[in-house]
Amino acid sequence: MLTTAQEKAADQAACGPVIPHSAHHDKKASIAGLALGSVGVVYGDIGTSPLYALQASVVHAGKIGQAYEAGIVGIVSLLLWALFFIVTAKYVLFLMRADNKGEGGILSLMALAQTAFGRRAAPIFFLGVARAALFSGDAIITPAISVLSALEGLQVATPVFSDYVLPLTIVVLISVFAVQRHGTTRVATFFGPIMAVFFVVIALLGAMHIPDAPRILRAFNPFVGLAFLFGHGLLGILVLGSVFLAVTGAEALYADMGHFGRRPIQLAWLVFVLPALTLNYLGQGALILSNHAAAANPFYLLAPRWALLPLVILATIATVIASQAVITGAFSLTRQAIQLGLLPRMEIQHKSEMQEGQIFIPKVNRILLIGVLLLVLLFRSSSALASAYGIAVSGTMVVTTALAFVVVWRMWKWPIWRAVGFVSIFLVVDFIFFAANLLKIIDGGWVPLMIAASSMIVMWTFVRGNALLAEKMQRDSIPLKDLIPMLEKSKPTRVPGTAIFLTNQLTSAPSALLHNIKHNKVLHERVWLMSVRTEDTPRVSAANRYEIHKLSPDFTTVTVHFGYMESPRIPAALALLRKSGHKFDIMTTSFFLGRRTIKASPNSGMPAWQDSLFIALSKQAIDATEFFSIPSDRVVELGAQVTI
Repeated sequence: MLTTAQEKAADQAACGPVIPHSAHHDKKASIAGLALGSVGVVYGDIGTSPLYALQASVVHAGKIGQAYEAGIVGIVSLLLWALFFIVTAKYVLFLMRADNKGEGGILSLMALAQTAFGRRAAPIFFLGVARAALFSGDAIITPAISVLSALEGLQVATPVFSDYVLPLTIVVLISVFAVQRHGTTRVATFFGPIMAVFFVVIALLGAMHIPDAPRILRAFNPFVGLAFLFGHGLLGILVLGSVFLAVTGAEALYADMGHFGRRPIQLAWLVFVLPALTLNYLGQGALILSNHAAAANPFYLLAPRWALLPLVILATIATVIASQAVITGAFSLTRQAIQLGLLPRMEIQHKSEMQEGQIFIPKVNRILLIGVLLLVLLFRSSSALASAYGIAVSGTMVVTTALAFVVVWRMWKWPIWRAVGFVSIFLVVDFIFFAANLLKIIDGGWVPLMIAASSMIVMWTFVRGNALLAEKMQRDSIPLKDLIPMLEKSKPTRVPGTAIFLTNQLTSAPSALLHNIKHNKVLHERVWLMSVRTEDTPRVSAANRYEIHKLSPDFTTVTVHFGYMESPRIPAALALLRKSGHKFDIMTTSFFLGRRTIKASPNSGMPAWQDSLFIALSKQAIDATEFFSIPSDRVVELGAQVTI
C-alpha cells in the first residue's frame, strides 16, 4: 500500500500538473483574488455584449411608431431580465450546483447524467455531442463579432476610419490566433485587471447617462418587457432574438467553474459584473430616449468625444480577451472530445508547467482562424453578424437544461413532478429564445447551424467507424485464453525485458503481438497488454489510476484510467506502477504499437461517403507514440491493412 505522501507524489507524477480549481489553489489565495481572475477569463464574452446587444435589438424599434419610447424601455427591460433570469437564476444559482468533482461544462454535465443512469444512454450521449457541435459555431462567431464590433467604434470617432475597420479587424484576429502557439500564461495574468477596468468604465458611462431619461428605470419592472414582447407580435419575437445576444457568454460561467471555483465566480457576477452590465444597458437606453439618433451606436456614443478613442482601444482589448477565452475553451473541449473517442487524436502542445489547461492544438487553431476570417469577409459588419449569432448558444442552453433535468431527477433524487416543474421553467424560456433565434436563419443563422451539423457528422462518423472497426477486429482476433496455452505448447524464443502492447481490447490478442510472433518469432520474458480508458470524471486519483490482472506467469493485463480533462501520459502512469512495487526497467521495456491502414469495403455498414470520411479522419490522427508521450526510441510499430 502507498503512504499518503507517496500517493500524493504518485498522483502528481501520473496526472501531471492540473488545472487549478478551488480544491487545488493555495489556501492563501483569497476568494476576492480568484473572483478577479474569473472576471478576465469567465466574463469576457458576456462582458463585451453591450457593444452590440442593444444596438441590434433597437434596429426593429423604428417600426413601432409612436410607441418608440415605450418600446425602448421594454427592450431594455427584456435585456435586464434576460441577465437576471438566465444568467443569475439558471446558471449562477442553479446549474453551478451540478458540478462533476468541481468541474463544470457540458461534458461534465453529460458525465453526471450518464452516471445517474449507470450506463451510457444513447439520448444523453447524443445531447452531449450536439452541445459540443453547437459550441464549434459559437467559437467561430464570437471572435469575429466581438473584435469587429469593437473596431467599429472608429467609425463613430470619425468617418475617415470607415475603410480601415475591416482590414484592422483581420489584422487583430490573425494576431490573436498567431500568439496561441506561445501560450497565454503571461498574458492571462493581466486579463482580470483589464476586464475589471473595462467593467468599471462601462458602468460609469452608463450611470452618467441615466439622468438623461430617468424613466428608463421602469425597465426594472418585468411586466414592461413582457408587454412589449406580447404586444408587438412577430416584431417582439424578432427583438427577443437580438436581446439574447446579451447572455451569449452565460455558458462560460458553468464551463469554467473548475478553474476558479463556484463561490468566486458567483461573487464576481453578483457584486461586480451584473451591476456594471445593468448600469450600462440602462445608460444606453436613457441615451436613446434623449437622442433617438444615438440608436446607431449607443455604446460608443455614451462616451464624451475626448474619451472615444481610448474607449475603442479598451473595448478592442476586452474583445481580444473574450476571443481568447473562447479559443481556449475550444482547445479544451477538443481535447475532451478526443479523450472520449469523438474525434481522432490530434497534436496537443502543453504551454505551461503549472497549468494543465494551458494547451495549444495547432489544427484546431488553423480551422478556427480560417472560419473566423471567412465570417468577417462574408458579413463585413457586427450588425450583420448579429443575425448569425445566438442560434448556436440558445441551442446549447436547451441541451444544457435537458441534461440538467436528468441530474436533478436521477442524481439529486427529486420526485419526478418536482424535477419537471422546476426545470421546465428554464426549459420554456430557453425554447422561447431558441425559437426567436430560428427566425434569423435566412439572415445568417444558417452559419452556426451548418458548422454544428458538419461537426456532428464528423463526430458521428468517427464514433460509428471506430465501432465497426472494433467489431471487425474482435471477430478476426484470437482470444487470449486460447493464445496463452498455445504459446506455452509451442514455446517461442524468449528474449529478456518487458514488452508492452497497447490495445483497446484486453480479452483478445493485439494484432501487433500476433505479427511480432509471426514475423520476429520471439516473445519477451514479460508481456503486458495495456489499455487506456477515459472515465466519466474530470480526473482520476492515484489510487484508481490502474488495474492489474495476472493472466499467467508471463502475461499481465493493465488498464490505465484517465479523466476526460487529463492528458494520457503513459510514462507517468508507469512511474506510478513502479512506486507501487511493480519492478521493471523502462530502458529494457519495448512498446509495440499497431499501425493500421484502413481501406473501404462495399459491405462496411456505412455509406460510401461516410467510409471515405472515416478513412480521411483516421489519416489525420497523430501517432500513438506522440499522443501518449511514449519515448520514441522505445517504440516498435507493426503495420496491418484493415478493411471496413
